Amino acid sequence: MTSRYAALTRAELATLVPELLLIGQLIDRSGMAHCISAWGRDEMLQIAIEEWAASSPLYTRRMQKALNYEGVDIFTLFKGLQLDIGAPPQFMDFRYTVHDRWHGEFHLDHCGALLDVEPMGEDYVHGMCHDIEDPTFDATALATNRKAQVRPIHRPPRVPAGRTPHCAWTVIIDESYPEVPFIPAMDVVAASRAHACELDPIDPSDEGNADYSGELLADVDFGAFSHSALVRIADEVCLQMHLLVLSFTLAVRARAKDDVALEESIRTKQLIGIAGVAAERIHRALHLPGSVEGALRVLELHPLLNPAAYVTADIGPTAIHVRPSPAYEDGSWISLVSPASDTPLQAIVQAVDPRLRAEVTGTASDWTVRVIETDTPAKELGEVAVTKFSGGASWVFEHRKSLPLTVV
Repeated sequence: MTSRYAALTRAELATLVPELLLIGQLIDRSGMAHCISAWGRDEMLQIAIEEWAASSPLYTRRMQKALNYEGVDIFTLFKGLQLDIGAPPQFMDFRYTVHDRWHGEFHLDHCGALLDVEPMGEDYVHGMCHDIEDPTFDATALATNRKAQVRPIHRPPRVPAGRTPHCAWTVIIDESYPEVPFIPAMDVVAASRAHACELDPIDPSDEGNADYSGELLADVDFGAFSHSALVRIADEVCLQMHLLVLSFTLAVRARAKDDVALEESIRTKQLIGIAGVAAERIHRALHLPGSVEGALRVLELHPLLNPAAYVTADIGPTAIHVRPSPAYEDGSWISLVSPASDTPLQAIVQAVDPRLRAEVTGTASDWTVRVIETDTPAKELGEVAVTKFSGGASWVFEHRKSLPLTVV
């Protein structure tokens, strides 16, 4: 199955990949608001811990293998963070220091997630920077070495107010350390079709870097990767999102118990919010037209329908036909969309132009979407407005030089 990203140019892909990483981070800005409404702040924190802990070790290993930087040391761990939807470049501005293979540090010059929650009060800051970060950093490290410990030097709440860097951490790998405990929900997520999804291998003869086996860089230069590598990275990042959402589903289901309607409502609201914000960012980043054709192109490139090996869809000049696929078997995002539940698609096309509408016909798992133009601009959906609370929705990436990090 050829990737839908393969038709993009190398330069377009280099622009899109950091966008996809940021979109993955913003999934939580959409989902967690509705979890707070349903169960309160404390349960929301636990859902966040469970979703990231059960998915990030799995997708981190996938990326290590795809880009040929598998290992057990600090270099491997830091490279993994640079290609993780939990730490999108610049918005979560990780700065790394390596002392040797087993000792390192990082600090965040800018933490977009912190700036999102600080206005909500100290309890929310403590919840994110303490309650969530401690177990999820351990889970992220688990993908590289179960003897790794990520520990704070300082972290928010910021004292004094406005302190920079926003936080700082040590990373030490030591054989004397106890192993990071295994996370049982990982087994459930690992059994998914998303985790087993096979993507096209990277063509080593393509111009540019085919992998990340070389030196650790302070900032990844996506433009240095080959077209083939960028296609694979884009598809892997979309799978990161699907794995995160499958973990989120497990955590939500555990709290909804037998209330299937509540579970589906929260999951759908999460999808609507991120669908609109993702579409707006993809449309803007790739300078696509604000037309029916532009909306169909955004749909084709949207994480909802990618990677092609996971979500089966026939892309035509005037319509997109979605068919049963591994994503349906997993109960992933696409299973929440149908002719009877088309709001996620409306969020996508309205992000291109508020006058556009999605017309969906067919059955629950075999349907066709066409885009039509109307005379009436739609009001922004509430779920999209909630997600735009995050500064990530309007974030602008800057160009940076890619410098190797030497041992200090």
